[in-house]
Amino acid sequence: MNDDMNKNQIEIFDTTLRDGAQGEGISFSARDKLAVTEALDELGIMWIEAGNPGSNPKDADFFKQAKKLRLKNARLCAFGSTRKKGTAARDDKQLAELLSAETETVVIFGKTSALHVTEVLRASLDENLDMITETIDFLRSEGRIVFFDAEHFFDGLVQNAGYALKSVNTAVQADAARIILCDTNGGSFPSAIAGGVLKAAGVIQKHDAPPPIGIHAHNDSGLAIACSIAALEAGCAQVQGTLLGFGERCGNTCLAALIPSLELKMGLRCLPDGNLEHLTSVSRRVAEIANCVLSDDMPYIGDHAFSHKAGMHADAILKIRSSFEHINPSSVGNGRRFLMSEQGGRAAVAERVREFSVGIDKNHPAIDTLLIRLKELEAEGWAFEGADASFEILVYKELGLYKNFFDVIAFRVQSEYPAGELLECCHAWVKVLVNGQYEMAAAEGDGPVNALDRALRRGLLRFYPELAKMRLTDYKVRVINGKDATAAKVRVLIESSNGASSWTTVGVSADVIAASCLALVDSIAYNLKRVAGQPDATAPCLC
Repeated sequence: MNDDMNKNQIEIFDTTLRDGAQGEGISFSARDKLAVTEALDELGIMWIEAGNPGSNPKDADFFKQAKKLRLKNARLCAFGSTRKKGTAARDDKQLAELLSAETETVVIFGKTSALHVTEVLRASLDENLDMITETIDFLRSEGRIVFFDAEHFFDGLVQNAGYALKSVNTAVQADAARIILCDTNGGSFPSAIAGGVLKAAGVIQKHDAPPPIGIHAHNDSGLAIACSIAALEAGCAQVQGTLLGFGERCGNTCLAALIPSLELKMGLRCLPDGNLEHLTSVSRRVAEIANCVLSDDMPYIGDHAFSHKAGMHADAILKIRSSFEHINPSSVGNGRRFLMSEQGGRAAVAERVREFSVGIDKNHPAIDTLLIRLKELEAEGWAFEGADASFEILVYKELGLYKNFFDVIAFRVQSEYPAGELLECCHAWVKVLVNGQYEMAAAEGDGPVNALDRALRRGLLRFYPELAKMRLTDYKVRVINGKDATAAKVRVLIESSNGASSWTTVGVSADVIAASCLALVDSIAYNLKRVAGQPDATAPCLC
């Protein structure tokens, strides 16, 4: 490790835009890649591996546009391989395209497994060493800082340790600025990773100015984070991964889960001061750009990371945070959630109600009434732990603080198959009552719920123009008791958005359309309540 590097400073190297883009279902446009780059820079990531300009026109286009970015923290890297077998580095087209990206730093991967050299690359062991040396020499002569990815290093160490270490030593002799040890197949255990790092360090540190060592782990054994930590404890100064863990096959080291552990548990410095608090928001933004679902149970940043359902857990948390939370949620920009269910105690319900600023504490008799009502509904199949908006409406209704914005007097939904050439397959008609005025509306839709949603909002739009911004963004149906077969009750969860925020509501019925209507009504009412405030009386709804 270089003397000028603080031993507590860990370089974070993000490869979301290169290795992450190789994950199934992940596809970035050049514009997407620019947006991800800006998000990672905002978080304070030190290095961003942005793609291989020699592999496709999209990456080449990205690097051209990226020159206009004004990055504050991150440095972009272009990625490529050592020169082709039998081709001089100066004549290698891929290396020329790599240089065209005009990044100060380039990352080159080279074979360190003897098996891969002879059976995959079909080259001699000596020629592969020449390819490593000549590629690094050429890129350095063109003014580039070169990072060397020692591909399949840990597997190569098992197969032919002498050659794997000789390959790494060759890159050091060529003055590579970083040596990255790669568990390319993702099959190594943390103990093997730590041992491999120590062996590589034994070779590298014999040089006068040994470059820092990095770790690049894949998650094929579910151990990428554990392997990365083992490597850092063994002396690595850089860790590579993707922010959300996605990547080829089972993915890469998940940086969003690793960085907080390094900073908060190991006292290592990964991001600029104060930036860890942006981790959750930036991670969710990157997930949106990648059009992927951020797992609710993801450590640190998931919705479930600091959720508490059991009553005694909630009670303990309110007395002493560390009783059931390993860190303060705000340190990573997340928040605590109390899940409302029949398992929750009065302390959890009271704390959740307190968030609505209705002026009652845990000793208020309404808390007991609300808890009884909550358990009654859950016995019927309702579940509020994933439907905070419906729970909030329930609280206001039980406390007599809810303003009824509208009533659904009647509705009818019809489906036909196959759909006609000029008509969508479903039709809905609704009759609503708003402030003493009746309104009827009809709409077509791609399905019964879509048609009902359109008709309902069309009927209300004259009274509440703000509903024009509201959209249904997700819809889930769950059979509550499968043994009742097609007569079983169903639970419908609907996620809605107004463009600025989103919320989830729930409905339960033996009729899937009626359950959908209940969830839709709550969704619309919640949106209107947030816009108008919380006035004073409640009224029933037909749904």
